[in-house]
Amino acid sequence: MGLTLLATTHRVAPGLLTWRAWDALRSAPSVRVPRGHPLLPSLRDAGIEPEVVAEPDAARLVADAREGDVLWVAAPDGDEALMREIGALVVNDPVEVEVLHGSYDLPGARLLDLVSVMDTLRRECPWDRKQTHETLVPYLLEEAYEVLDTVESGDYGALREELGDVLMQVAFHSVVAAERDDETAFTIDDVAGAIVDKLVRRHPHVFGDVTVSGADEVNANWEQIKAAERAEKGGAEASALDGVPMGQPALSLAAQLQRRAARIGAPPELADGLARDLPEDAAGEAGDVGERLFALVREAAGRGADAESALRAVSRVFRDRVRSWERASRD
Repeated sequence: MGLTLLATTHRVAPGLLTWRAWDALRSAPSVRVPRGHPLLPSLRDAGIEPEVVAEPDAARLVADAREGDVLWVAAPDGDEALMREIGALVVNDPVEVEVLHGSYDLPGARLLDLVSVMDTLRRECPWDRKQTHETLVPYLLEEAYEVLDTVESGDYGALREELGDVLMQVAFHSVVAAERDDETAFTIDDVAGAIVDKLVRRHPHVFGDVTVSGADEVNANWEQIKAAERAEKGGAEASALDGVPMGQPALSLAAQLQRRAARIGAPPELADGLARDLPEDAAGEAGDVGERLFALVREAAGRGADAESALRAVSRVFRDRVRSWERASRD
């Protein structure tokens, strides 16, 4: 005689239980389930007619388990409060209690919780309800830069939280998009499906029968596949520069444009005299400075350095010096 507490996860479809869980359910003399439990239809489909309980009663469960075997199907949230009550009741007057896990979370299962939370926030929070793709963009940029800052500072303890903030932005944009009723609508599953398809397509050496000799050949294949994708999308007008986000910081923009141009063998002299082709209102000293910065980006790449990262690094040193000067000035 004893009490079996059957724990299941709400992150898998109801009814997908282990063989041991189904065996315990079928053999238990008394099966009790909280009202509204998502497993109820599956139990009835399996010919199991449980006792449906409006409110769990720890004292009754323990008392009945002293008389015969009782199986309690825990609520999807785990019934933590009930478990504590039962534990307190059996400390001085023991009864056999077993926790049986009927289903387990798969890797990535908590992403389902994020989807659920974002759906709820979109419905019930006034601020979340009024957001659009356009109003959310600044937050996405801010969160991405916070990830960059944690990596550059080596604060890997904070990286998990910052990545979560970025992931939340992806989920937020997806729930906004899902509300549309035209061909531009998509869901978080469409987002995940698209990137899965892209990764599989661009890794034929992993998911196909292509053989590679190393990372350099992987990179070369990647670029060939991307070029083919651009050609398919853009037809005769396709360019190696398609998809370069012009809104990114200027140094990284210059570096990305130069990398793309170099990959297709564009002549280096295309970067000469750039300021001459600027509109009149952007020429002059400012144009000359821009051209020299563009050249510095190319020089950095030639040395194997990233201009954006290099400038950020010395900027942090300057920040620390200014702070030290401020502290010294106050002493």
